[in-house]
Amino acid sequence: VQLQASGGGLVQPGESLRLSCAASGIIFSISDMAWYRQAPGKQRELVASISSGSGTKYADSVKGRFAISRDNAKNTVNLQMNSLNAEDTAVYYCYAHSPDKWYSTAYDYWGQGTQVTVSS
Repeated sequence: VQLQASGGGLVQPGESLRLSCAASGIIFSISDMAWYRQAPGKQRELVASISSGSGTKYADSVKGRFAISRDNAKNTVNLQMNSLNAEDTAVYYCYAHSPDKWYSTAYDYWGQGTQVTVSS
């Protein structure tokens, strides 16, 4: 299983970034996907999630600024981040909660993380 995150970088406050996570080795269409982040000295926190049925949830701190989406044809989940501020600086991780094909069990997987730095 691989969750390959990309799109991080250094941006100025108010700018935008788009993160992408390419998944392989899982049945993507039936997997719930999410983005987490971890800032230095802080616990990892949920940023946004999207269910297999495309239902979405967001942390209060990013509502109205971030949008999560998925493309089942490409096995990718994206996070569009707008109006970034310094508090968004963190390593962002892609996460999958993926059932097996019989729905008998499910597994949690993490990507390697991509750094997002918001600084003037």
